[in-house]
Amino acid sequence: MPRRKSEARQTPDSYRIAASDDIEVSTYLELAKELHGEQPVVAPEPLPGERETIVVLDFGSQYSMLIARRVRECRVYCELVPHDTPWEKIAPLNPRGFILSGGPASVYDPGAPLPLPYIYESRLPVMGICYGMLAVAYQLGGQVARGEKHEYGHTMLHISAGDSPLFAGLPSSLPVWMSHGDQVLDLPPGFQILAYSENSPFAVVGNDSGMYGLQFHPEVVHTPHGKTIFQNFVLNICGCKGNWTPTNFISESVAKIEQQVGDGRVVCALSGGVDSAVAATLIDRAIGNKLTCIFINNGFLRRDEPERVLDTFKRNLRMDVVYIDAADRFLERLKGVTDPEQKRRLVGNEFIEIFEEEAAKLGKIDYLAQGTLYPDVIESTCSETNAAHKIKSHHNVGGLPTRMKFTLIEPLRYLFKDEVREVGLTLGLPEDMIWRQPFPGPGLAIRVIGELTRDRLEILRADDWILMNEIKKAKLYRQLWQSFAILTDVRSVGVMGDYRTYGYLMAVRAITSEDAMTADWARLPHDLLARISDRIVNEVPGINRVVYDITSKPPATIEWE
Repeated sequence: MPRRKSEARQTPDSYRIAASDDIEVSTYLELAKELHGEQPVVAPEPLPGERETIVVLDFGSQYSMLIARRVRECRVYCELVPHDTPWEKIAPLNPRGFILSGGPASVYDPGAPLPLPYIYESRLPVMGICYGMLAVAYQLGGQVARGEKHEYGHTMLHISAGDSPLFAGLPSSLPVWMSHGDQVLDLPPGFQILAYSENSPFAVVGNDSGMYGLQFHPEVVHTPHGKTIFQNFVLNICGCKGNWTPTNFISESVAKIEQQVGDGRVVCALSGGVDSAVAATLIDRAIGNKLTCIFINNGFLRRDEPERVLDTFKRNLRMDVVYIDAADRFLERLKGVTDPEQKRRLVGNEFIEIFEEEAAKLGKIDYLAQGTLYPDVIESTCSETNAAHKIKSHHNVGGLPTRMKFTLIEPLRYLFKDEVREVGLTLGLPEDMIWRQPFPGPGLAIRVIGELTRDRLEILRADDWILMNEIKKAKLYRQLWQSFAILTDVRSVGVMGDYRTYGYLMAVRAITSEDAMTADWARLPHDLLARISDRIVNEVPGINRVVYDITSKPPATIEWE
């Protein structure tokens, strides 16, 4: 059962009032000031034209990034920050509202993460999702406990307060996605029920001060009307203008880069993908000839890719590009390595070593620019999201060495892939560059399962070439988020030309996604899969079996390693 003793008041870490006390939010604020010793915070009114921010406080949900994405879809800037971020770091963002994410903890457990007092002192609108709802209810005097019935998956939500601005434009009943074990048993003073489900009588609650709690997850695609709920909260309840556009992002980024770099010089890592190309173009606009781009061929690129990348850069990015062929060096560095995390770390370390060597030839270089995106950051579990669980290290985030001499510039660090593409189109980059499917920094090194050798890399290049050729011929390239081949370390018996073979198993992966945080396997036509399999088995020596990966994310990740 949850704590209900008055001594909860004596512990600053709890920030909680007893459920039996008949008090309002204002009383909680006074208690918070008494316990915390802080002056009450007041969110300033935004100046005309000033960027507005919805702040998402991360309590450890793997889908916190999806909340940020849904807010961005409303054309409102959003940042995801740790749940215990102090007000001093929040205030410069000019917050217009708070969203509290889900999380794996139980609010009544000792040491459970809880919102800091400024969430309430600011008097800004608050929307708590799942754990975020339970945390608000618990802190403000409600009762939370383990539910007798857990609720996972689709359920029907029935709206009992149709006049609530949170439900504007929605039907009286709608499907939502639930995933929780705890639930509210008694509401805090001043709150009322806004919607219910079969197993959650308090599925949505709220008060007259703009505070809302949702037991379900509106951020996932399994809640079809989730986007409307976010629009209602962000635009109508928080009063945001929805004016965060690619043009505004470009002007803000150029000014920020120019101020940050000053008289310094920058080297930018070009990979051939849209992320690094957009990052380089933004930096070029800001500092011009103080930028040098370096394209490193690590030997893990696809067939003919180094030549195609260089040609694209020369035609479309009229900036200084240094080409380094380091294929032998990378292959030697990863010789005998089979662990995927170690592959990523070694690739990241080798990249930095080469950059430092090349930078020394150029003179004094102060900054390294990368096309790091928001999903890279969350999956590598950097300091911005310290409540989340690490999925894997991205070579340009968790794989970077701590001894690195450069200061990083990552202008796209808080963007999703579709936002990067919008920015790239606004910058005037060509569509064939903008719509190139994502390709991991370690490249084929993490698509060859097990040890890397030249022969195995060449087998995978041939497999990948056939796969991409057939995908493009079927006019499906733009419809897929990613499509690629994986050379496994599994070998199986086969028969070819009346002879026994013992060849490698090759896997095909094709997925659809909006943001890479979740993904579904693509339902490719059977005749297309048959052509891909026939060509690979007949044209690529060493392969005698092809399989198609039909696993979504979650539970799998997009890449195999």
